[in-house]
Amino acid sequence: MRLIFVHGWSVTNTDTYGQLPEALQAASADYDLSLDLHHIYLGKYVSFHDEVTLDDIARGLHQALHDLPDNADQIQPFSCITHSTGGPVVRYWLNRFYGPEKLSATPLCHLVMLAPANHGSSLAILGKQRVGRIDAWFKGVEPGQRVLDWLCLGSERQRRLNESGLHYDYAAHNIYPFVLTGQGIDRKFYDFINNYLTEPGSDGVVRVAGANMNYRFFSVCQSDEVLRKSPYTTRLAYDKKHPVRTSPAVPLGVYNQYSHSGKDMGIMRSIKQDKGAAQPVVADILKCLQIESADGYQQRAEELNALTETMQTEACQQRDCDRYAMLVFRIKDDQGNTFSKDDYDILLLGGKSYQPNIMPKSFLRDRQMNGKTSNLVFYIDVDQFHQIKDSQFGIRVIARPQKGFSYYQWAEFRSDGVSLTDIVAPNQTTYVDITLKRCVDKNVFRFARGDEKRGSFKGVKADGGEIKDL
Repeated sequence: MRLIFVHGWSVTNTDTYGQLPEALQAASADYDLSLDLHHIYLGKYVSFHDEVTLDDIARGLHQALHDLPDNADQIQPFSCITHSTGGPVVRYWLNRFYGPEKLSATPLCHLVMLAPANHGSSLAILGKQRVGRIDAWFKGVEPGQRVLDWLCLGSERQRRLNESGLHYDYAAHNIYPFVLTGQGIDRKFYDFINNYLTEPGSDGVVRVAGANMNYRFFSVCQSDEVLRKSPYTTRLAYDKKHPVRTSPAVPLGVYNQYSHSGKDMGIMRSIKQDKGAAQPVVADILKCLQIESADGYQQRAEELNALTETMQTEACQQRDCDRYAMLVFRIKDDQGNTFSKDDYDILLLGGKSYQPNIMPKSFLRDRQMNGKTSNLVFYIDVDQFHQIKDSQFGIRVIARPQKGFSYYQWAEFRSDGVSLTDIVAPNQTTYVDITLKRCVDKNVFRFARGDEKRGSFKGVKADGGEIKDL
């Protein structure tokens, strides 16, 4: 088996892989796998320069694969193990050079992602100088800005890659991706920069919901149906035939004993060669590399699901439950206009009257706005959130301006007809696309008869009469 490793963001030394390659090679024979260090290749890509983008790195990966022995004419089949940003790098490469339509041509067989930042990292918002000082992640390396922008929660390019991922059928083309991630916190790395380093439901850098390749897209559009006259509010409607789009199922394994980085708990750096498959993540990687059929892939998924349930049940017995989800809100209007961070508010609603004060008191763990896209990300405690009845969950959008020649009306989604559990699931990210109706006053454009006295219309005022699209 030809096996390649792809590291995370702003790594500058191949010692980042620790003894994981050797541990896998030493234990491979016990799993009927043939791994030789001579056929294991350790990636070393540049992400610590501001001008480098994820697309640049994917193009570089494609060339580097062709430069491997015997690959000049065609890339030979290979499997891949990634860490952190390495997961999105390989997914981006797969999407750019093959995509869902050309999967049968891809040489990638297995993709085992360790703590991948598939939906970004909450730490990225801190900025390159502060993030670069976090010993748990970069050890003082100055990180590259363009990749950091991709990693910010709610980034647009991140969203595009995940939306494209909805159309993949991996197992049908003999491609087997996996996500293995920790939710342990190495307390010695806590350096008071931000409480994200000890965030429940994460490994100190990447949330389980941010790593998971099982995710959802949910779209609503403002209609003319009036829900409330004061303040005037209309319904956010959804496609009742296809309310929620879900990604293809990808096995997820979660561990309490692993954190993102570090020699003591890091899901990659803590691995010791002499302990081999006695280390859970080593055994699970090798089991993933064994898969050669859709049936085997399904069985592996069930095993990892059982592992995740056990781990999170144990975590709940020891501390607060570690089952969280992310909601990524993107707001635009029906004319294609986007909103800045000061142009809208989002409230989650509960109860028969659909009010924010009905929501469970501590369900919202974190709220983060992407400064470049103005997408808003909520991090929520799923078990508390699901205390709301299916038919009593709502989303209210208050957009500005609310009066004048161009304005917006309040809009609400109410979950009558779509299950709350279909929208929000444990350990997952849901992308919520909201399209508002842009209202234009009739007085924005009027005619005067040619035989009328000419005069200024500088003092014209909006009168609340709305134009109708014809």
